[in-house]
Amino acid sequence: MTVATCLLLYALAVAVLAPRLLAPLTRSGAAPRLGVAVWLSASGSVLAAWLAAAGFLIWEVARAWRDPAITLTACVTTLESVVSGEAGGALQLGMLGLVGAAVLALTSVMWRWGRALVRARTRTHGHARMARVAGRHVPGVDAVVVDAPDRLAYCAAGRPHAVVVTTATLDALDRRHLAAVLAHERAHLSGRHHLLLAATRSLAAVLPRVELFTAAATEIARLLEMCADDVAARGHGRGTVLGALLTLSGAATVPAGVLGATSVGLLDRAERLLDPAGLAQRLQSRGILAATLTLLLSGPVVTAMLAAYDVTVCYPGA
Repeated sequence: MTVATCLLLYALAVAVLAPRLLAPLTRSGAAPRLGVAVWLSASGSVLAAWLAAAGFLIWEVARAWRDPAITLTACVTTLESVVSGEAGGALQLGMLGLVGAAVLALTSVMWRWGRALVRARTRTHGHARMARVAGRHVPGVDAVVVDAPDRLAYCAAGRPHAVVVTTATLDALDRRHLAAVLAHERAHLSGRHHLLLAATRSLAAVLPRVELFTAAATEIARLLEMCADDVAARGHGRGTVLGALLTLSGAATVPAGVLGATSVGLLDRAERLLDPAGLAQRLQSRGILAATLTLLLSGPVVTAMLAAYDVTVCYPGA
């Protein structure tokens, strides 16, 4: 079996199994940062395996161009009769077509993903700029205040970033709850959560049929909200953060491309703030997630090494 084939099989296994295995591990949010890292690593390992498989496929075809049997059989002796004799030229053309199709498909995915990232950046920067123009400064409020009847609080990445609250939000929250909400939004910006969301959501939009990417976009958005909740809770207390979220619950949908305080996973976050995980549960979750993260980070490398060793053993003279 060739290295490229092994990497593609690894990517297929992760893409199919990871959504079902990772969701239960990260559902409680006992270790949200590690949960984000695990979902990112699962998605990244699949992309890395695709890229590496394409590279190895090109290398194998180039190395064995005069003898297509080396690439196509890869220890499968039953194919030796197919790749010998008159079939050699046809198989060479077939290999060339396979490599070309794989490279074109991967290039198309990366190009569309890049365009989606640029569009997401343009959208959020534009919204931050418009919020600063349309909004105003209110003494004692470290945010852009926009006149609106809906209770909304969100942040938009830009140059500079903007934390936006509506006048309805100011009317609904007291100073403690408002400070907790603003701390939550600033945690998103300082943690560069907008970059992670743009990358995962754009990838899910480009490849919506790959369940891993769609599940990762959803779960990472939920876990990042929990990370921001934790930052706000450390400064203002879990009860204050919970009270602010409940006050803003049921608000209108935030604009596309921004991070809203109550736009994702509100029920899960409220339950988590009300009944936080104990020390034993947090340690257990961190241990399991750390082991899973190590496996995902090393998976493509180990797979490629084992496959390369198998090729070397089967074809020591290649």
